[in-house]
Amino acid sequence: MTVLIIGGSGFLGAELIRQAVAAGHTTAATYATRPGGTSEVAWHELDLRHAARVDAVMAEVGPHLVVNASSGGADWAVTAEGPVRLAMAAAKYGARLVHVSSDAVFSGARVHYDESCLPDPVTPYGAAKAVAETGVLFVNPEAVVARTSLIIGYGRSVHERAVHELAAGTRDGVLFTDDIRCPVHVVDLAAALLELASHDKAGIHHLAGSDAMSRHALGILIARRDGLDASRLPAGLRADSALPGALDVRLDSEATQRNLSTTLRGAHRFCAATA
Repeated sequence: MTVLIIGGSGFLGAELIRQAVAAGHTTAATYATRPGGTSEVAWHELDLRHAARVDAVMAEVGPHLVVNASSGGADWAVTAEGPVRLAMAAAKYGARLVHVSSDAVFSGARVHYDESCLPDPVTPYGAAKAVAETGVLFVNPEAVVARTSLIIGYGRSVHERAVHELAAGTRDGVLFTDDIRCPVHVVDLAAALLELASHDKAGIHHLAGSDAMSRHALGILIARRDGLDASRLPAGLRADSALPGALDVRLDSEATQRNLSTTLRGAHRFCAATA
């Protein structure tokens, strides 16, 4: 099987590449600014804002599976419109599409969210992700849209780097005690995405860890795992800050988890792991 990873130079994309190659799949990947460090894949420059380039990459690679792990932040043309262009191209070339979305599509008003809950974003990024979900499934009803939460790894994620910098005193800021999410390990998430791709299911799926916790509580787990002084991690309230965004969003992944052999571990479990 030929697999195309969109956003292969990113954190999640790199793990998807690693697992796809390990599974023996012919693998290609795209990048926006510079290719990743993996030489085992064919790299293609891709700007999701340009439909002609999306079509050209799809035609050249001829993938059976496309996983969109790209991140354009709040850039509407990339994050909202780009995935729709990709979904149209995947449908045109008969490729299975798995599109990675985010818990940012929710406001936190109801706290617990399963796959039946309708998006109600409160940030431009969340709005862009919500529009992408609707557009992808409108033009390609056979696609999978997989919402996830904070992605953690073995020291390589944005959150983990922030914890290290805060503990070292080289970064200003705090870790919020009122900002609740369901962190997921990048290895589990990548494996679940590739497993979902092998199923015949379509539509919305949730892939988040089983433990709901604040960013500060997660930071403490990371600090203890990595031998840092957790008492040096400053705490604060998002509600007292000027940062927009939902406070408490807990993705309910039970329905999706029941159909997967991949276990979406909670942060207490994966932060205790040594490998």
